[in-house]
Parts: sequence; C-alpha cells; structure tokens
Amino acid sequence: MGQKVHPTGFRLGVIRTWEARWYAEKRNYTSLLQKDLKLRKIVEARCRGGGIARMEIERPGNETLITLYAARPGILIGKGGQNVEAVRAVLEKINGERVRLTIREIESPQTQACLVAQNIAERMQDGIPYRRVIRQAAFRTLDAGAKGVKIRCSGRLGGVEIARSEGTHQGRMPLHTLRANVDYGFAEAHINMGRIGVKVWVYKGDILPERKERSVTTEASEA
Repeated sequence: MGQKVHPTGFRLGVIRTWEARWYAEKRNYTSLLQKDLKLRKIVEARCRGGGIARMEIERPGNETLITLYAARPGILIGKGGQNVEAVRAVLEKINGERVRLTIREIESPQTQACLVAQNIAERMQDGIPYRRVIRQAAFRTLDAGAKGVKIRCSGRLGGVEIARSEGTHQGRMPLHTLRANVDYGFAEAHINMGRIGVKVWVYKGDILPERKERSVTTEASEA
C-alpha cells in the first residue's frame, strides 16, 4: 500500500510557510479555526471569477488581515472598489471583528497548480474531451516556465460506468525532495455523470538556502 503525503504539508517549515498565521489559547483555538474555515468558504464562493490561488490569514491584535493572491485582481476589486468592499463587509459580519483585505496579483497564473486544476475542471464542465484538456493544460504550464507537471483526473471519465484515473506526467517531479518547489492544487468538475476530481502538481525548480559567506577578517584571524 502506497504512503501518500501532501506536497505542501511535507515542506512546511522548510521552504513553505503556513497560510494561517496566528496564535490562540486552547479555549479560543476552536472558534478561531471555525471562523477561518467560514472565511475561506465565503471567499471561494464570492470570488470565483477572480482566480484565487491562495488565501493567507493573520490575526494581529483585534483585527484580521486577509491577503488574496489572484490571477484577475481587477474583477475582485470591481469598479471603484465596490466588489472588494462588499466582500469585506460580509467577512467582517462572519468574523465579528475588523477585516483588512489585501489583493495581490499573481505574475504567472499558468504555473499555479490550483488555477490549472480549476481551469481543467471548468473546461471539462463545458463538455470538452478530458484528454484534450489535460494535454493542452500540461503544454501551457511547461510553456510558462515550469520544469515539470503532473495531472491526474479520476471519476467517470467519458461517461463510462466504472470510475477510473487517467492523466499525464511531463518533465521532472521530485516529490521526496524537500528543497523542490512543488505546487499542488485540487479541483472538482461537476458533470452529468457525477464529479471528476482533478489533481495537479507543478514543479518550479529548487529553493536553495542562502550561503553564509565568511568575512575576510575572520579568516585572517583564524590563520
């Protein structure tokens, strides 16, 4: 039986950090965790057109800082900031305290695994053959500068009676290397035959730690 590990959780504290950064006492931890889950569900539902790739939550003091990394920030902001203000009002109502909402643009959406998975799911819902969708998504990801991509779709592909898994693997994909910058994303396509799960891994290269150069005076003293 194969042992699976989440690519992001495997690298937390090494080359990745947590998407929720706050500390709470034991009696308050459960309520704050439930608030985080509700905030993420609201953002996912109301900001679907903006291409949200990542959402970071911080709680310094009596306010909540939420940072959204989006492929289309203009859609989220809206004309004169109307959309972002409406979203912030809903988040403050659920959160129960002041919310500061920041939106940042993603430089290369084609290399974000979450956005690639969402795009594949949306195109499959439009009725495009899954093999063509997978092949085109892998080509665009590699063309955008990724060093490797792995796509896996599972479910009643093509409307068959028995569910199966199909996908593609192009380039390198070092899943057991901690310094490897592997982005992972998951999405679901809702079709007439049921749900199709889409998993995407994108390898962007290695993140090497900075080398500490020894000063000339230290070397001279040792000599």
